[in-house]
Amino acid sequence: MTGLDLGRRPRAWLATAICTSLFGWGAVNGAQAETFRLDNPNDSVVGFPFYFTARNKDTLLDIARQNNLGYDDMRQANPKVDVWVPGEGKEVMVPSFFVLPNVQRTGIVINRAEKRLYYFPPNDPNQVRIYTISVGKDAMGTPLGTFKVIEKRKDPTWTPGPNVRASHAARGDILPAQVPPGPDNPLGRYAMRLSNPDYLIHGTSMPWGLGMEVSGGCIRMYPEGVEELFGLVSVDTPVAIIDQPYKLGWRGDELYLEVQTGEKSVRQSARSVIPESLANAAGVVIDWEAVERAVQEDTGVPQVVGRRSQSGNGTYLPMIF
Repeated sequence: MTGLDLGRRPRAWLATAICTSLFGWGAVNGAQAETFRLDNPNDSVVGFPFYFTARNKDTLLDIARQNNLGYDDMRQANPKVDVWVPGEGKEVMVPSFFVLPNVQRTGIVINRAEKRLYYFPPNDPNQVRIYTISVGKDAMGTPLGTFKVIEKRKDPTWTPGPNVRASHAARGDILPAQVPPGPDNPLGRYAMRLSNPDYLIHGTSMPWGLGMEVSGGCIRMYPEGVEELFGLVSVDTPVAIIDQPYKLGWRGDELYLEVQTGEKSVRQSARSVIPESLANAAGVVIDWEAVERAVQEDTGVPQVVGRRSQSGNGTYLPMIF
């Protein structure tokens, strides 16, 4: 876990022309958030996947950061592509496609299972900004629960906690008592302390590790992303940290399932993923083969697993977990 000393200071580019024309996303601003608006508040699926033609110098991590995604996102969506050398001309899926977590849409929502942070601006629950994060590893896991932001700090000093110091010492790396602000500070330039004060949402000096379970329990963000989020949130912003490896959501009349089991999540059978209240709802048809396939493949990309006969303008069939 990481301490924050609050008492001391011390490439915009187009993914592809066809992507821009089809989806209207324009330039991808590094690792800043993708911002989405739900036209129908009853829906909970946003974005679209697309393919990017890799260049000779690209790695999957380059493509991930340029599209605000993480290592696991790209690895799961492209299991047959070499992470470090995709190859000139290789078609790489960019899975900018998400089922929103089944939780109240307010403030910050962190889904540990998928290593993603959702920010719902005040007074506009139909807009969401989505960021890739890293979460805790091994015994230093990111805690679940309901919290709030209690402090914000630009250019923080890093005070490594005892668990972090012990972990590094076991590898022969003796950490200093404090690390001042600067390019080598593991917190990056921005940090927000949660009401469980041992945990922070912060940047990083090692952005290429995003999208994995690698931190000391804190929530790491890309430098571009945390700078943006820091400017949007205020003290007392609510923060919900959840673990939802199986997310279901409607887009129009299609039911999507996104599977993100990760390293800590308990794996479920295909039948248990779909609530009985939904499977037995009038007008809903579940494609159980598609459910089984989505659970087994675990790509992290939402898959259509069912349909309903009436949309939000008729009978709305909510998910009940």
